[in-house]
Amino acid sequence: MRILLYTGKGGVGKTTAAAATALLASRLGYRTIVLSTDAAHSLADSFDRPLGPEPTPVAEMLWGQEVDIYHEVETHWGTIQAYLETLLSWRGVDGILAEELTVPPGMSELASLLQLVRLHDGRAYDVIVVDCAPTAETLELLTFPEIARWWMEKIFPIQRKLIQVARPIVRGVTGMPMPGDEVYDAAEGLFHQLNRMQQLLTDPELTSIRLVVNPEKMVIKEAMRTATYLNMYGFSSDLVVCNRVIPDLVTDSYFDTWKESQARYIRMVEEGFAPTPIRYLPLMEREIVGIPALEEVAERLFGGEDPTAVFHRGRGFQFEKTEEGYQLLLPLPFADREKLDLNQVGDELVIKIGNQRRTLILPRALAGMGVRGARLEEGTLKVRFTPPQEVRSGER
Repeated sequence: MRILLYTGKGGVGKTTAAAATALLASRLGYRTIVLSTDAAHSLADSFDRPLGPEPTPVAEMLWGQEVDIYHEVETHWGTIQAYLETLLSWRGVDGILAEELTVPPGMSELASLLQLVRLHDGRAYDVIVVDCAPTAETLELLTFPEIARWWMEKIFPIQRKLIQVARPIVRGVTGMPMPGDEVYDAAEGLFHQLNRMQQLLTDPELTSIRLVVNPEKMVIKEAMRTATYLNMYGFSSDLVVCNRVIPDLVTDSYFDTWKESQARYIRMVEEGFAPTPIRYLPLMEREIVGIPALEEVAERLFGGEDPTAVFHRGRGFQFEKTEEGYQLLLPLPFADREKLDLNQVGDELVIKIGNQRRTLILPRALAGMGVRGARLEEGTLKVRFTPPQEVRSGER
């Protein structure tokens, strides 16, 4: 089985790339489903046929699905939402407003992405292609399990025990609705689903994230930031799709400035994302809608190759033995040295880049060591660990 996620800045053509990939995979005999987790679905428009909240036949061996957000939220968040709605109503918040406030931002897209777990474990399909939300939203969804794990491991057990003791007292004195065991069970169940989702998405042989860009500065810069964060969180990216390249056969002088600009940014893509393979899609002469148009895109994108192949195997973080102790190697392409910060707390190494943060649990061999120094070298963060007596305070 393969899971392929297409993401990129809004409007770059990720829906087209995802739909074309799924169509070609089905033509090669794979049982394929393509689904949209973007709240603003456009997958049905791409195929030019209606899609439902359940897998809908599109072509032979191909199904499409535009996830029913309300159903997914009810499935994964319903019990917790019901309690929060009761709590807000107790505080005098209007019923309709209370219902709206009980669904946190991003929960609908996150619940949609959890559909991957059911599709994978159901084994009804060989290939799952996902048309993701724009990069900023997708990155938040992919990194949410990392944040949730810390809360579930550090805070959740203590809070649950305290509530069990305080529940009858608080309820008796104030009348405030208190969360029952079913609410905590639902939260724990949601976390396990999130954890399972992350396990699937960080398996490089199972899942690949593919970035779609246009040869434009802002689009490429955002994709570079996304590549940095994907590496930081252990996600594998095996392909970059550069879309809407003005072809050479366009000779009208009106496009000369555009072609010169695109040539500069194409070099920027090639230099920045190497060694990840880059595929180019020309600016098509017509709108890409319907099966025939998508078949043409698939041919231009993959030729005779299998679109489910792993096109690049980039390593994630790893530890290597040194004379002094150990060294962590973490690829962080495009990371800004000035925005990079790290801190060790016990067996945890906290890495921050801008407003993104990741906590790595150190192996036992390193848990008793301290950070001796760190440097960013050719897109790779190198952190040295040595036994306590060799650590020098303040050395970076």
